[in-house]
Amino acid sequence: MTTVGEILQKERINKGLTLLDIEKKIKVREKYLRAIEENKWDFFSSKIYITGIIKNYSKMLGLDEKKISAFFRRDYEKKDEVRFKGKVSQRYLTPETRQVLKQGFMILILFFVFYFGYQLKLYFSPPKLTIIAPKERSFFREDRVKIIGETEKDAMVVISGARVYQNKEGIFEYDFPLHDGENKLTIELTGANGRKSKVEKVFIKRSK
Repeated sequence: MTTVGEILQKERINKGLTLLDIEKKIKVREKYLRAIEENKWDFFSSKIYITGIIKNYSKMLGLDEKKISAFFRRDYEKKDEVRFKGKVSQRYLTPETRQVLKQGFMILILFFVFYFGYQLKLYFSPPKLTIIAPKERSFFREDRVKIIGETEKDAMVVISGARVYQNKEGIFEYDFPLHDGENKLTIELTGANGRKSKVEKVFIKRSK
């Protein structure tokens, strides 16, 4: 049975495109695209992220997004399928036990509702950024300053037009050159869900 990864890979190859070409077009890192083509769902932190990438990938290749998403759901649900080998007969349960099971079932439903809501929030939210260093904004005679930031490990980071890669913890570094006066730093982020955010900081270099 053909998998969603095989469909995407075959169409990409037919169009003469590399994974790097796809990365540049939909702003998703090559290693995640490769994981999609190899159906390595455990490589991702969330099913929502996978859905977003597959949607953008299939759209870019000119494929039917809904059909490809349906293939993915089939593959994903097959992987996570759980079979129960037996049932507890109702006649062996006391009223107290039934009440406990009922309450536990309600708690489980609430948990899934909140979890699904949280995943939706993650999907629709742009990536967040924390500037770890420097804390100061004014410098004296320094020619450059090291920018250290933290964001989602799945996000694409672009600083002043240059691509910057973060480590497994989502930490990235960038040497920002300083000129006399005000220096504007622009950091652009693109999440695995395609959502974007921009952060701008101004650093001042004093010559005297």
